[in-house]
Amino acid sequence: MFSIETATRVLNECLTTGGDYAEIFFEDTYKGGITMISGKVDRVSTQHLYGAGIRILKDLQEIYGYTSDCTEEGLLALARNLRTGYDGAPIGLRFTLKEETAPAKNVRIDRESETVPPEEKIAYCRELDGYMDGRDPRIVQRIINFSDTTQHVTIANTKGKFVHDVRNQQRIYATAVAKDGEKSQSNGGSVGGNFGIDTFKQKDLKELADQVCNACLTMLDAPEMVGGVYPVIIHNGFGGVLFHEACGHSLEATSVAYGMSVFSGKKGEKIASDIVTAIDDGTIENEWGSLNVDDEGNPTRKNVLIKNGVLNSYMIDDRNGRRMGMESTGSSRRQSYRYSPTSRMTNTYIANGESTFEEIIAATEYGLFAKSMGGGSVNPVTGEFNFAVSEGYMVEHGKITHPVRGATLIGNGANALMGIDMIADNQSFGHGMCGSRSGSIPANVGEPTIRIMNMTVGGNGKAGK
Repeated sequence: MFSIETATRVLNECLTTGGDYAEIFFEDTYKGGITMISGKVDRVSTQHLYGAGIRILKDLQEIYGYTSDCTEEGLLALARNLRTGYDGAPIGLRFTLKEETAPAKNVRIDRESETVPPEEKIAYCRELDGYMDGRDPRIVQRIINFSDTTQHVTIANTKGKFVHDVRNQQRIYATAVAKDGEKSQSNGGSVGGNFGIDTFKQKDLKELADQVCNACLTMLDAPEMVGGVYPVIIHNGFGGVLFHEACGHSLEATSVAYGMSVFSGKKGEKIASDIVTAIDDGTIENEWGSLNVDDEGNPTRKNVLIKNGVLNSYMIDDRNGRRMGMESTGSSRRQSYRYSPTSRMTNTYIANGESTFEEIIAATEYGLFAKSMGGGSVNPVTGEFNFAVSEGYMVEHGKITHPVRGATLIGNGANALMGIDMIADNQSFGHGMCGSRSGSIPANVGEPTIRIMNMTVGGNGKAGK
């Protein structure tokens, strides 16, 4: 940990060639991982990440560098190296650092992960594996991954911030692999959050095991999806990954500030169906994507991105806010001190609607029910996306009938938002890792069950079979 006096001297050094803002991001991070395969512990690993990143801004320009030498001499050496990127004179910027610990309003931790014995973490893996074991001989492999991170950060900048915070993300991810002759199928799911390990006692690990195993076995025997244009019902929880990828990234200042988003310059315009309200909220207590402060030291917020179909707000960090002429929304994030921060999502979701899940199914004459989503890709400039459905079913005459495998959702984020015509009241979250310019970060995706009319669905099935 570096002192407030050291931080002041380093920041002042950063400003000697005309910079108008300087920042130090220090972290001391523990990372742990446990892998259990079919009941046997296969790997236990730990990692210690320690270092600091320094950023200097001048108007819209940025210089960034990092070091693992966090002595005053090491930080000053990095500052002197970075400042050579500018050749101006000091602008006379004055600041006084005020030390504080971020109030634990959003992330409350009883025990940090690095203090918990591995045996205690392995016990949760064994419990989850026990619920999966012996269920069906076609399940040939069970994989449990326990990952946890305790990140201590200090953020100092020339706005006067010298703030300390702690994050404690942890997650248990279960995967089932089934095989029947030449056919094979895998399915996975997780529970997690930014909380202490004892919170797992409140989580239903049996329910997770049931969902993973049942989906894996169901999809093993499912026929291939027949491609076409259908109404598509996307289920709650991790179904929100479609909004996250196809629309969420396009609402981050990372792309909006440079006109590289389909939604650039559209604040106040209608971009979605009237029933759509979408939110990014970093303040939900102990959720996977929640933080007390973002990685520029600003408090996280509940940001209503779309309200009743109208673009209401972007997700903005300090640097991109300069270009946009807008203030930060507490959305600055980075994987570690090795990355310069930028605007990123936290817990991003579509808000509850007025329908029920049962009403949406009953109102669909013929379509696809995407119960769980897999991976995909998106172009934030155009909003075009391509997503795999990991567990899908046909809906016929208002009833869920048979499963289908290999379905792919193809479309455009802007068109998908406009095509939402029903939203249920069962909003929930799914936990994922989101990759972008500032690295890989924990991000929650979520939504209630929604229906999108006239989506293109890819599949290798043949009609009439």
